[in-house]
Amino acid sequence: MTEAPDLAKDGIAKNDIAIDVHGLTKKFGARTVVRDLSMQVRRGSIYGFLGPNGSGKTTTIRMLCGLLTPDAGEGTCLGFNIRTQADKIKRRVGYMTQRFSLYQDLSVRENLEFVARIYGLPDPANAARDMISRIGLSGREAQLAGELSGGWKQRLALGACTLPSPQLLLLDEPTAGVDPKARREFWNEIHALAADGLTVLVSTHYMDEAERCHEIAYIAYGELLVHGTVDEVIASAHLVTYTVSASNGEGLAKIADELNGRPGIDMVAPFGSSLHVGGRDASALEAALQSFRDRPGLAIEPAKPTLEDVFIDLMTRARDNFQ
Repeated sequence: MTEAPDLAKDGIAKNDIAIDVHGLTKKFGARTVVRDLSMQVRRGSIYGFLGPNGSGKTTTIRMLCGLLTPDAGEGTCLGFNIRTQADKIKRRVGYMTQRFSLYQDLSVRENLEFVARIYGLPDPANAARDMISRIGLSGREAQLAGELSGGWKQRLALGACTLPSPQLLLLDEPTAGVDPKARREFWNEIHALAADGLTVLVSTHYMDEAERCHEIAYIAYGELLVHGTVDEVIASAHLVTYTVSASNGEGLAKIADELNGRPGIDMVAPFGSSLHVGGRDASALEAALQSFRDRPGLAIEPAKPTLEDVFIDLMTRARDNFQ
């Protein structure tokens, strides 16, 4: 008879879970930076963290993988206790920061060979050569890291932090300042790594990057407000959205000022040549827009809420604990 799998609280087999934490809280002085956070991350998934600057995203990620001890709460990462087995977790984690942290005056090959030696890989030269091929830097082996463009530096940094074959990869706003083509190529590689079983935690402000994640979490000022797939997060917001555009030359900024603060309108945001206007009470939102429908040159059309609409709405409602 087949033995039943060991299940976590939500019915997922425990060996399919990379991170399982409950009630994490972290304070710095009198300020609570993360409050009572619980979440699970599946193995081989790409999990995105979004939220305003200073909201505890990086602190959360560091607690999840044993790099920072929580003041309260418990859990596991890669099967190890985040409180008592942090050293075992750290040896299995790769960390890529926003700032390029390799040696600018060493070549691509020298940087990778140095990392291979630091981690005690048996054949550093061969390991570096294989990684150069994988990340598409063949022909640039002898180029100094400091002379690389932003996109090439990003590839080199990703190669360095995955060289020791970590089980968990942390990416802290990894594509800031990188052009769209390089960002797409970077994410293609991340998905290839995840398909091979690597679990990825990524902090990002880009909505298109968030949509590339298998699951996302929105953290605002220390509190986890919503998490799930992109479709689940959008649906959970219960946000009704309209597009408001003007063809008569009337300024959108003036229209936005008129709309902001009206009962039933929870969000007004410019998107190109139109406004996205949203609210959680459909009838109240329709009533607020009714007086604008007869205005010459204005077009008001129903629209599907976007992930950015949802996050703008969440940011508007979030309480800033730094004030």
